Amino acid sequence: MTKETNARPAGHPTPIRDRAALPMVALTLPIIFENIFRIVVSSVDIIMLSSYSQEAVAAVGMVAQYIFFIQILFNVICIGTSIVLSQYLGAGRMDDSRHVAQASAVMVLVTALSLCSTVLLGGRAFLGLYDIAPSVRDFAWQYFAIFGGVGSLFTAFNMLQGTVLRAYGYTRDAMYVSFMANILNVIGNALALYGFFGLPVTGVVGVAVSSAFSQVAACAVLAWRIRRHPDVQFPLRGWKQIPRSIYRTILSIGVPTAGENLSYNVAQIVIMAMVTTFGTFAMSAMVYTQTIARFVFAIAMSIGTAVQIKTGYFVGARQPESAYRRLYRYQAVGTGISISLILLINLLKGSIIPLFTHTPEIAALTSTLLLFSIYIETGRSLNLVTIPGLKGAGDVRFPVLFGIVSMWGLMVLGGWILGMRVGLGLVGIWLAIGTDETVRGVVMLFRWRSKRWMTKAIA
Repeated sequence: MTKETNARPAGHPTPIRDRAALPMVALTLPIIFENIFRIVVSSVDIIMLSSYSQEAVAAVGMVAQYIFFIQILFNVICIGTSIVLSQYLGAGRMDDSRHVAQASAVMVLVTALSLCSTVLLGGRAFLGLYDIAPSVRDFAWQYFAIFGGVGSLFTAFNMLQGTVLRAYGYTRDAMYVSFMANILNVIGNALALYGFFGLPVTGVVGVAVSSAFSQVAACAVLAWRIRRHPDVQFPLRGWKQIPRSIYRTILSIGVPTAGENLSYNVAQIVIMAMVTTFGTFAMSAMVYTQTIARFVFAIAMSIGTAVQIKTGYFVGARQPESAYRRLYRYQAVGTGISISLILLINLLKGSIIPLFTHTPEIAALTSTLLLFSIYIETGRSLNLVTIPGLKGAGDVRFPVLFGIVSMWGLMVLGGWILGMRVGLGLVGIWLAIGTDETVRGVVMLFRWRSKRWMTKAIA
């Protein structure tokens, strides 16, 4: 149970919850389950597609980078909303909290419509720039247009509604809706790929439609859950009266904060372009390794999400020292779990890899990449906890600027040198990725230790 404060802003008839007192476990566990379940379903998607076509696996894996890029653009708004909303809630500023949610909905709608139009009008031409087999390009366009284009309209509002619920501390609601959406997606994929009940096999088109439909269903259920919580301020009426300062505040946090993720994803797209020159086997091995690795960093990522919210509560409530001490504890847990899991996966990979592929060349490449992923996941765990803590405190510029230099100087340039010029191939690229993750993680820990983030509060 959370404590109640005696503060009552004008026009607010009920006590304000002391959200800084919300237990970390109550925030984190639902996010962990949600992320792991989403990864499980994503892995099932890949396994299903692998039984249909290796070209389909390569195509969806390639397009996934662009869909993630689209979601990062939505995150410009969602991350800004989460940080600003958390600090306002921690400070008990309920009227401003309502305006933050309204302004975010307006910006998400405009962004989603713009991106949907861009994908449908220019996506095919863009995919034509890749030197890939025609069958892979066709599969990629089908998935990109349906899920990355039309589906992005609903994905955008799902991300925003989930962000608002988590910021208010209702992480279970987002978890339950994610469960439902992913189960619908698996059922739809099975119908599309296996022809149950005499239905035609629709392949990648059916998988894309299934993914898009699951987002439509989730959008409706999330809206219903928000209405079930009277303290969640998310009215759609009155958006014309939103102060312009609210838009500026969200974007001033969201744009530079999401800039780090944006830079990372663009760098990943360049990395994927390098990998395409190694052939379809290399592309598939990369997709399988990344799919397996998601189980490793899911917990650290979930802890980081909760740390960002919790730090916002503490900073808004003017308790930065509490946030400072606790982050080290959360970081130790996240890193310890990540290292343990990647070691366990390497011990069991002889049984795990056959779930994805029986092609000897792809299996051998995947096995090698998992071994070098020990280096990557150790460094990545530092980033996934500490950087959200800095962002939650309002310290956004330093992680972005240093991240851009590190990603492009160590990951991309290093990947090109080691992978293509030296001739180490995928191993060289993996070493470059691990070096970037480790260097950034160590630097961000020193930034947290400096306490400079304590001067960046919004509320």
